[in-house]
Amino acid sequence: MSTETPRTLTEHAVEERLHELLGQERFPPPPGFAAQAEITDPELRARAAADPVAYWEEQAGKLRWSTPWETALNDSEAPFYRWFEGGRINVSDNCLDRHVEAGNGERVAFHWHGEEGEQRDVTYAELLDQTARFAGALRDLGVQEGDVVGIYLPMIPEVAVAMLACTRIGAVHNVVFGGFSAGSVAERMEVSGAKVLVTADGSRRKGKTAPVKPEVDRTMGGLQGLEKIVVVRHAGLDDVPMTEGRDVFFDEVVAAADPVDPVPLDAEAPMFILYSSGSTAKPKGIQHTTGGYLTGVTTTLRQVFDLKPEEDVFWCSADVGWVTGHSYIVYGPLANGITSVMYEGAPDYPHKGIWWELIERRGVTKFYTAPTAIRAAMKWGVEHVSGRDLTSLKLLGSVGEPINPKAWLWYWHVVGGERCPVVDTWWQTETGAMVVTTLPGLDDAKPGSAGTPLPGYEVQVLDAETGEPVSEGEGLLAIPRPWPSMLRTLYQDPDRYRSTYWERFGESTYFVGDSARIDKDGYIWVIGRVDDVINVSGHRLSTAEVESAIVAHPHVAEAAVVAQADDLTGQAIVAYVTLQGETKSSDEVGDEINAGIADRIGKLARPKRIVWTQDLPKTRSGKIMRRLLRDIAEERDLGDVTTLADPSVVENLQERWKAGA
Repeated sequence: MSTETPRTLTEHAVEERLHELLGQERFPPPPGFAAQAEITDPELRARAAADPVAYWEEQAGKLRWSTPWETALNDSEAPFYRWFEGGRINVSDNCLDRHVEAGNGERVAFHWHGEEGEQRDVTYAELLDQTARFAGALRDLGVQEGDVVGIYLPMIPEVAVAMLACTRIGAVHNVVFGGFSAGSVAERMEVSGAKVLVTADGSRRKGKTAPVKPEVDRTMGGLQGLEKIVVVRHAGLDDVPMTEGRDVFFDEVVAAADPVDPVPLDAEAPMFILYSSGSTAKPKGIQHTTGGYLTGVTTTLRQVFDLKPEEDVFWCSADVGWVTGHSYIVYGPLANGITSVMYEGAPDYPHKGIWWELIERRGVTKFYTAPTAIRAAMKWGVEHVSGRDLTSLKLLGSVGEPINPKAWLWYWHVVGGERCPVVDTWWQTETGAMVVTTLPGLDDAKPGSAGTPLPGYEVQVLDAETGEPVSEGEGLLAIPRPWPSMLRTLYQDPDRYRSTYWERFGESTYFVGDSARIDKDGYIWVIGRVDDVINVSGHRLSTAEVESAIVAHPHVAEAAVVAQADDLTGQAIVAYVTLQGETKSSDEVGDEINAGIADRIGKLARPKRIVWTQDLPKTRSGKIMRRLLRDIAEERDLGDVTTLADPSVVENLQERWKAGA
């Protein structure tokens, strides 16, 4: 097929082609790609499986260490594993200094684009200078090794500078997604004991500028441990509120600071905390350490995206506030010395073809995005892709949630021109790096399946009752041996770490929390979460956290939140809400509930639908039966409900659901 095909496609032609392809179960690596791929050895996984510790030592050896490790894996205190014990390394040094010293300082690290057409090219030498100076500024502000620095910034180069500066001096960064409310930021700063917060004057989205600093001030005032707030002048707002003695401008402290050299850190030194929603209202502070994390992200990005630093332009469309942004916008790409695109803006502004325009303009070769974005592009229509020359693309990736086969095929056919392998990657905040996918020059892809474990990993599907591995069929996903980029603990909560991840199958087997199916070829098909977490566009949200925000409304008596399958976002939030006393349901109350959720968590946590009800289905002991609420939302058969305290509740809810009430 011609590489020009996507520029001339019509919706009718696409539908016809997708109909032809839907019956095809396997897609081998395109011959053109396989011929130039770095990894084509079918024995690689077997060799890594024979001695996984030696394999990871080999990968870690490709980084620059100031002191070699003494013990590659210490499992004597499992599940608190330690990797590369005794070794000393610096992340900033590996991401910046060593590339500049090798003569690649003028290579572009980031092609940054703003949604109003702004653009900046930041070279490795420039990024190193800014990072070294901001590291010095953090020291001047009193930040020492082990202190926590909060980061709440838009998708701008300064977010990478702030993260790298922390790693340069051994500070622990705590990045919060820019779409979260300032209240969510305050909570994460408080529970992590952040000493400094780096934020912006304002953020921009779809042509509108929202002031950020006033909202930060409104929620941060009572935090005793927060000593300094650093403000990036990004949106150009006038009259930014600044508290004397506490607040400083980023550009001013950078200009006044002396650059500092990278500090050699213990391989197990804490590197960052990233708060992820769990099955309780309290966010989980997932803690990663230095040497193992960097080994994992550097290795997996290089292998899965077949990186060639002299040739490739990589674009991961995620946000740095999530682990995908940490691993594959900042650390993985920079450690591999490649050029990346960073975009601050929505995928449909200023027009629905902006992503494809940027790929054409920058000659992007490797593109990594979420199934939600692919489904949105499908909905908007192929005309936004047509007319763009996307022949620079060599490989496409998917991340954040399972991708349905039709979206996979659309991505492969329309965007990739049937010449680019599609790697559908499964991993988590907790794993730090990709775990299951296909190696693009070696493995066949099966649309809808993540693939098989990468070299060095062992992944199993276990029977939910016996805990024994399933050779073919459904069960619970688990990882039965440690890997370098795994989380080390939950911040200041080791008991919860042990009970959340290691109680189900024992302290040598990590319980993922996903159900999955394994087929006869060993390919893994991830089905979904088994806990009360909803995955909206790849963003994991706790049902308890959303429910807490709903019941904070003065007229709400009770609420239960469940996930509903959604063609665009993968899952959407449905809220069943009971009001107090004689309060009548209304659009006004619904708007107030949504406003409260947006304020406490962020707009992305607002329910797609609120169902007003006089009661919720409960057992006779008073437990809410969320399974039945999910079945109602999915319009499935409810089965036997006679054990409920009041079976008529579900009948009423079914009627209200079908009536759109």
